[in-house]
Amino acid sequence: MEVLQKICQSILLCTVFIVLCLEASPCFAFTSFVFGDSLVDAGNNDYIFTLSKADSPPYGIDFKASGGRPTGRFTNGRTISDIIGQELGAKSFPPPYLAPDTEASSILRGINYASGASGILDETGFLFIGRVPLREQVNNFEQSRSYMVNVMGERSTREFLKKAIFSITIGSNDVLNYVQPSIPFFGHDKVSPNTFQHFMVSNLTIQLKRLHELGARKFIVVGVGPLGCIPFIRAVNLLPSGHCFGEVNYLIQGYNKKLNGLLDQLNQVLGPEAIFVYANSYDIFMKIIVNYHQYGFKDADAPCCGGYFPPFLCFMGRNTSSPLCGDRSKYVFWDAYHPTEAANVIIAKRLLDGDESITSPINIRELYNYNS
Repeated sequence: MEVLQKICQSILLCTVFIVLCLEASPCFAFTSFVFGDSLVDAGNNDYIFTLSKADSPPYGIDFKASGGRPTGRFTNGRTISDIIGQELGAKSFPPPYLAPDTEASSILRGINYASGASGILDETGFLFIGRVPLREQVNNFEQSRSYMVNVMGERSTREFLKKAIFSITIGSNDVLNYVQPSIPFFGHDKVSPNTFQHFMVSNLTIQLKRLHELGARKFIVVGVGPLGCIPFIRAVNLLPSGHCFGEVNYLIQGYNKKLNGLLDQLNQVLGPEAIFVYANSYDIFMKIIVNYHQYGFKDADAPCCGGYFPPFLCFMGRNTSSPLCGDRSKYVFWDAYHPTEAANVIIAKRLLDGDESITSPINIRELYNYNS
């Protein structure tokens, strides 16, 4: 009976694979595996006990695929990874790993492993209780890979993964945790900024190499954006309109420089069979904030949802709701931490087709077409 069940399961898995391939033209047109934090979380935190959730209105209000219902994305619409996928021909979005029955669709679409409040470092985001750190996200991918091997075999799995794009958007929460005041009984003495940057890079290196060992060959690694300009940091530091917290941004620029150097080294050692693309989100987003009128925005300071003062909650209840702007397309920030879909569209398109000052050594569209 057990043998019969295994045979039936294998037939079912292969049938799913064939059907999914027939739905795509061509098969494997675009597959991505997404790792990161709330900037790209597609709903994984909906399935864990955590204080970091985006599972209630008005989150997702402009997400057409759900009819405006929350999906666990920490914005009003699509994330940057959603938009890039669509621009490269994806017909649907990689499902969250923790959602039921995700594995069956992973063969074609890829999977989203990202988790809000997570970081490169395991301890990052502990105040939110539940989150999936990058190390665990890579562990989850390892489980997905085993599933693919069961369906396609080792050789076909390796060929499949060679063509997929692996995007890693993480580090913001590590920085936010570092710059916030230590919490009594929980905190500890901070290391120097330079040591902290090296610690982030070294831990990220471990996970990038693990992904490479598991078959990843096309990487897009996104640098940390100018967190010194987000509404949360501006508000808690009592900064006037139009000002950013320079100390935080300086820390981030130092980290991004080290990250870029790391990716250059990995390209030299592991290329050309593998390629690591650095995405300079910092400069893109800073240009949007400084020149927001040129991009069609009317506000680059306040969030559209939740207000500019603590506790920065964005919610819509029966009896009471947080402030919500009238025209979401005119705001750079959706809530106190995250960009609106309108800002995400600009960032995504710059990453897709930007020059080497934005993405290096090639842009994402070139990465998609890259063959070693």
